[in-house]
Amino acid sequence: MTVWEERYQRGETGWDRGGVSPALTQLVDHLHLEARVLIPGCGRGHEVIELARLGFRVTAIDIAPSAIAHLSQQLEQEDLDAELVNGDLFAYAPDHCFDAVYEQTCLCAIEPEQRADYEQRLHGWLKPEGVLYALFMQTGIRGGPPFHCDLLMMRELFDASRWQWPEETGAVLVPHKNGRFELGHMLRRTGR
Repeated sequence: MTVWEERYQRGETGWDRGGVSPALTQLVDHLHLEARVLIPGCGRGHEVIELARLGFRVTAIDIAPSAIAHLSQQLEQEDLDAELVNGDLFAYAPDHCFDAVYEQTCLCAIEPEQRADYEQRLHGWLKPEGVLYALFMQTGIRGGPPFHCDLLMMRELFDASRWQWPEETGAVLVPHKNGRFELGHMLRRTGR
């Protein structure tokens, strides 16, 4: 049993807002209907349900069986469809690329030494010119999870040879009930 499954079993899911992140509308506004969207570390999948409801082709992956089971039940209750994958995202190898990736709480949950590998996977999962909508967790403290996603470090991780950052400096600020917040940036996949 993974540490994440243990947390779901104990009800320790402080990262779960209980609903759709207000940042999701930013992504939806930039996608064509029928776009393929991947949500890594989807948790209970509030955003998965909303995107499926809007007509997007959604794939969601999480390592915790409880999260995937809950999401499956919710999709069935609402007569919605999404591809659900219960597994390790570092082993995930889809047979197609995505138009967009919605990265909300996955990057801040993985160990910082795994970030370069994760960036490689994100780049590989996206089509050329695909969109990565990343919500970078701001904790202001060392340790985690959630781990602080310092924006200077994120610009190094998602460097300009492979990612186009928005020209404007403003980010979408998404507060959490625990006092932390995320900064949302829309990056475009470039490079090889």
